[in-house]
Amino acid sequence: MNRIEIERKPSAERLEQLAVKTWPVWEKEESEFPWHYDERETCYLLEGDVTVTPDGGEPVRFGAGDLVTFPAGMSCRWKIHRAVRKHYRFG
Repeated sequence: MNRIEIERKPSAERLEQLAVKTWPVWEKEESEFPWHYDERETCYLLEGDVTVTPDGGEPVRFGAGDLVTFPAGMSCRWKIHRAVRKHYRFG
């Protein structure tokens, strides 16, 4: 996988199966910054609205209620339109 995958509004059963509520929480105010994923990250947005643009790729927009997976090795630019609060897991 070398692209951002978005699962829009996954079911409560799916979130429970992944044990999302046990993952750490990350919060960030409206901002813009470069990022690089050394390893795969899966996150579930509790709040926020974000556009992530992979280097050389198309922008991807997602927000609260979306389950998003970023591939290892991807460099990108995050633009947070509305403050983010998300559960996340690496690996």
